[in-house]
Amino acid sequence: MTRPIENLTKRRPTGGRSKPSRGRRAYEKDGYAIEPLVGAASSRPINRRGGHTTSGVIRADFANVSDKSGKASKSKILRVKKSPANRDYERRGVITRGAVLETEAGEAVVTSRPTADGVVNAVLTAKK
Repeated sequence: MTRPIENLTKRRPTGGRSKPSRGRRAYEKDGYAIEPLVGAASSRPINRRGGHTTSGVIRADFANVSDKSGKASKSKILRVKKSPANRDYERRGVITRGAVLETEAGEAVVTSRPTADGVVNAVLTAKK
């Protein structure tokens, strides 16, 4: 199912529906958002323009966590603690950029975009 494009389906002043003068263009093609969850690792290939493909994270169980000095290590994700993107994402465990994760290494903030980059990178927060 595709999403509607507003300009292609307009109504006439009389209320009748006008036929679109053209079809959907390749750059108007749209897919539904991937919401990466905490769980067994899996990803999905995404076709980009120019024959390029990238991968988007569907589920992730590990994150590349770096500390203040810049040393990175692989750490298990326990849960999503806070998400500034959406309150509901905290309850559902959706990983987004800026989300605070509880990992085995400690609390970390996600710096990558999992659906675009295909990986979960995070930086440890300062302990108080």
